[in-house]
Order: sequence, then C-alpha cells, then structure tokens
Amino acid sequence: MRDLITEPAWKETDLGIPLPDDRHAVSVCMPTWDSVIGYEEGRERIVSKLRCGYPRFFKHPAVERLFSECEQAVALEGESVVVFPHRDAAQRALRFVEKRNGEALRVAGFDGLQVLVGSEDACKLAMEYWRYTGEIVSSRQALDVMDGDGLWKYDASELLRRLEEYGGYAEGDVFVYESGMSAVYAVHRSLSKLNPNKKTLQLDFPYVDALKVQQNFGAGAVFLHDAQGELFDEALNRIRKGEFSAVFTEVPSNPLLRTVDLQRVSEACKEGNVPLVIDDTVSSCFNVDVKPFGDVVTTSLTKWISGKGDVMAGAVQLVEGSAFYSELSAFFNEDCEDGCRLYAADAAVLDENSKGFIERMPVVNKTTDAIVKYLSDHDAVAEVWYTNGDTKKQYDQMKKPVGGYGGLFSFTLKNDKKAAKFYDLLEVSKGPSLGAEFSLVSPYTLLAHYDELEWAEGCGVSKNLIRVSVGIEPKGILLKRIKNALDAI
Repeated sequence: MRDLITEPAWKETDLGIPLPDDRHAVSVCMPTWDSVIGYEEGRERIVSKLRCGYPRFFKHPAVERLFSECEQAVALEGESVVVFPHRDAAQRALRFVEKRNGEALRVAGFDGLQVLVGSEDACKLAMEYWRYTGEIVSSRQALDVMDGDGLWKYDASELLRRLEEYGGYAEGDVFVYESGMSAVYAVHRSLSKLNPNKKTLQLDFPYVDALKVQQNFGAGAVFLHDAQGELFDEALNRIRKGEFSAVFTEVPSNPLLRTVDLQRVSEACKEGNVPLVIDDTVSSCFNVDVKPFGDVVTTSLTKWISGKGDVMAGAVQLVEGSAFYSELSAFFNEDCEDGCRLYAADAAVLDENSKGFIERMPVVNKTTDAIVKYLSDHDAVAEVWYTNGDTKKQYDQMKKPVGGYGGLFSFTLKNDKKAAKFYDLLEVSKGPSLGAEFSLVSPYTLLAHYDELEWAEGCGVSKNLIRVSVGIEPKGILLKRIKNALDAI
C-alpha cells in the first residue's frame, strides 16, 4: 500500500501531462485515503515524508529554511518567528495576534521581508493569520532572498492586460495578489472599512477559508449554507434592509457546484446598497461572466488561469458602473501598487502559464461533461454535483455563449464504505487544489473540514464526498481509469 504521500499513485507522464516541478508545487500527492487521514491527524510516518504541500497550510522547504535563518538572525532564546512579504501584512498579523491573546510581537526587517518575533504561542496565531489571509512568502521569494541576488522586480503590465482581456475588465481594474485568499481578504478589508460595524453575509457553502476570513476579521459573518427556499427569501429581505457590510458568494460553490440566483441577489443588494462580492474561481471567466451582477469579483489565479500547479496568485477585479467603484478603486490603487502585489518571480511564471488558459478550458469542459454523464448513470454512484445539475438555470444566467460547465465536480458512492477503496485504486493524481492541466482527485471534506466533519455534513457535505478537478488528459483514458476503479470495488 502506498503511504508515502510524496510519491504519485501513478506517473502523470502516462497521459502526457507532467507533474509540476516540486520545487514550487502548490499541491501534494496523497495516494491513499489513509494517508489523507494520517496527514490530518499529524501522524509522524505520514507528515515526515512530506516534501511540500499547499503553501498556506504547509511551509515549503525553502520557506522553512527562510524562517530558520530569520530566527537565527533576529530572535532571542525561546522566541519564534513568522515571516511576511511586506510591512502591511506583518502589521496586520501583529494586530490579529494582539487581539487574540494580548501579546505584542516585535517586527524586524530581513532582506526586504518583515519578521514577527515573539513566543511560540503567539507565532502559532500569526501562522493562522498566514493561512486565513494568504499574505504569504512564496518559495521563489524565499530562495531569492537566501540563495539569489535578493528581491527583484518584474513588469507585470502584460499579465494585467491579459487578465483584463480574459475577464472583460477595463484597464486598471484588475489587481493581482499573493494568493486567492489574499485577494478575498483584501476585498473584505476594503468593504469592512465602509461599514465597520456590520457583519457580512455568506450565501451558500463556500471554500473553507473564504468563510473563516469573514468569521475572524471585521464584525463577523452570517452564514446561509443553502441559498434556496424560505431562508433564502429571508436573507434577501435582510439584504434589502441594508443589514450587511457585504454579501459574499461563490458561483458555482465549492464543492457542491451550486449556483445561487444571482439575479435576485443582485437586485436585493442594489436596493439595500450592499456590495456584492462574487468569486468565479471554480468555473473561471472562460465559462462565466459575473460582472453584470456584482460589484467586485475575486479569482484564485492559482487554479485554471495558471493551470500548472506551480504558482500561487489571486485577483481582485472591479466592476465599472458599480455604486462602490470609486471607493474600491481608491482602496486598491493604494493597497496594490501598480496593480500587482505578487512577487516578481511568481508574476513571471504566472504570466507565462496564463497564456495557455483559453486553449485549456474547452478541452476540460468537454471531458468533464463526458465523465459526469458516465458517473450519473453508474449503478454504484449515489449523487453527482455539477454545474449543470439542480441549479443549472441559475448557472446559465451567467454562462458565456462560448463557455461550458467547467472542470470541477463532486460525487458520492451508494456504499460509503467503498469510497476509500475506490480512491486508493483510482490511477489519477490525488491531492488538494484544482484547476491544473493534470486531473486531481481528493476526499475533499476530509481535507478541508476534518476538524468539523459533523458541521460539514449538517451543511450537506458528506465526509465521503470525492471531488474531481479534470485536466487536459485524453478523455478516453480518464474514463477508463474511473471505470476500472469502480469495477474493482
């Protein structure tokens, strides 16, 4: 049995799709169900084998070494450190720690980076800030500080123009951040300033840390995990009354691929003068255009637009004509100087990766449609969640004429006890993240909500749910590998 989660369950080169260079990989292979549980429970035989992991949750070896060098340089005996990419992030993390445990950390400079110094407990809290907000130091940034010629600059103007073109945004209305969560957090910061005493509203079950940011910063959040029926009607009434500082929603949602009725939400937000924040990461701007409904759009560029699994980035996109455009434009032009806060080496990689976005997505859409149809008709499958399911009508409101239904879906088996065996047998790369040109499978709920499984199941997200991000591999081979795993359980 494979339990070394640094070893792929099979070679991606079998399908002609190489794994990302693990020097800067943003995912990690977890080839068995047990290895996922071992990772979540911190079992030494699993964790000790990790070479890399998702950067907000697991420090890359280069980043770990940077932390160690910073600790040796600026910390006293018994003190720990957390390194941030710039002063503003360090100051915000410092305030986060002070609010949580009252400890005041020191801030020190280190070759252009900012270091928080304090007790081990305080630094653990600072690492929570690192995870939630995505204001992180990348592996490339760490290596340039330690082994290179120091931090360098990159002209991101071509990257920004390409992102503007992909999403149909006006010049100067796209801002690139260190990660998708950094972009979400920046939007949350901007809107919390407009109405600091009001909570946000999260509509439908979101990616885990999109909700955590709203709960841990600002005035807190109200969460409606299923935006349908009477509770949805009640939420719309509260929006019309102006009760919230902002409404956040993902279209479609992750991992249940549901689409809220954006038309109704948008109308309520306009009536109540409440900003509407829409995240289009899961399907991407190739497939959907959410601008007609929202005031600001967030996107994890780590996913489909990069497509390579080797760089973290996020985007904030302002919508011309929004009632909040002037305030948001002023905030982001100050917060994200020159439109790009992503480290230079990462911006250069994203710039190159993003050139293949338009070619990748039609292949992904077509293959995913075929796999979803196959699984929906299979006797062993209990339920499949996809954008062309129960909320297809709502999704079609924003689907582009040339777009499709995206490359992400989730499903469960009728026999829950067979989920682990199916996962172990499936010869597809396994791990967190989505949107790479190689397919990725994960027991999503275990990875994202292991410490709150009962809560997640109460929201309709099964602990045995399997999420699949489809790549550009040959459709026939992927279907055959899924069939082989289902036939063998």
